[in-house]
Amino acid sequence: MAANGRVLIVGIGSGERDTLTSEALQAIAESDAIVGYKTYTDLIKNLIDGQEVVSSGMGREVDRGIKALELAERGMTVAVISSGDPGVYGMAGVMLELMQQRDSTIPVRVIPGLTAAQLAAAALGAPLMNDYAVISLSDLMTPWEVIEKRLDLCAQADMVICLYNPRSHGRTEQIERAAEIISRHQPPDTPVGAVRNAGRSGQEVLRSDLGSLGRLDLDMSSLVVVGNQTTYFTGGKMITPRGYKL
Repeated sequence: MAANGRVLIVGIGSGERDTLTSEALQAIAESDAIVGYKTYTDLIKNLIDGQEVVSSGMGREVDRGIKALELAERGMTVAVISSGDPGVYGMAGVMLELMQQRDSTIPVRVIPGLTAAQLAAAALGAPLMNDYAVISLSDLMTPWEVIEKRLDLCAQADMVICLYNPRSHGRTEQIERAAEIISRHQPPDTPVGAVRNAGRSGQEVLRSDLGSLGRLDLDMSSLVVVGNQTTYFTGGKMITPRGYKL
């Protein structure tokens, strides 16, 4: 156990070993405790070797953050894990806010990871070669009116749009509404790609268009990429030109 506690906020990519950076692997290996959403701790159970594991369900992020700080205050090195990158819909923000609130002086380091958008883009081809936006369709933390405004303005600006959390058991209509909003500014044949379980075993790639977006079989493990007016499919690959003269 470390003489002085610290917090390592670690991005685990898809959870598959190949998508973890060497820095993330080292952080997990040298930690005394692993704290995370149970689904994520289960994903890296093959990397856990005797560390204390603190896991809980969705919506308990603040509780996990407080527990991580308590362990670190006892002198432990604590890895707080997030899928993808901890600074993209992950634990980095809540951990740093908690530390500020508690006037904590525990050393902290954020260790980046591959995001779902990056992993899905690689599976699709090269759809993020120009400016793009990342928008979550979950309204648990952000009011739906704000999400609608972001969708509208990004589509108006002709940005490629990555949609996180497109559909869940309790949220079935948001993806259809998102398609309607984007369609105000983009034609129905705008290329759309979707990847389920990006970077994991069982990865599934779907290719479609904006007009069919609302009817795609999507879930919380899916990431959707809506192209801009230059995006196209060729040879099964989704490409957004960077602008080079070829």
